[in-house]
Amino acid sequence: QVRLVESGGGLVQAGGSLRLSCAASGRTFSSNAMGWFRQAPGKERLFVATIDWSGSSTYYADSVKGRFTISRDNAKNTVYLQMNSLKPEDTAVYYCAAARTRLIARESSWYDYWGQGTQVTVSS
Repeated sequence: QVRLVESGGGLVQAGGSLRLSCAASGRTFSSNAMGWFRQAPGKERLFVATIDWSGSSTYYADSVKGRFTISRDNAKNTVYLQMNSLKPEDTAVYYCAAARTRLIARESSWYDYWGQGTQVTVSS
């Protein structure tokens, strides 16, 4: 059974940092691009960041560029999202996902596997 399990969410004050992890099991995703998305209450799920299969190429939503960093460790089958300078508007459930392409992918339609999500709450 393929699973993606996010961890590292929580409550943090504005300006603080969190590091999300997404551990995959059931198969390796070392040949797949990975991504992070987020969904705030009452809003649609939005793209946050993506990384290609090798880790050499990344792409970010404008809203997080310069504050968030996506990375991966293929040996551990894990992808990370380092979030710095957090703002209240970053509050959302964060989902990791595995794409069916090696290359960076911004559209959710490219992603076949999704985690259950982890809550990030940023207080002002």
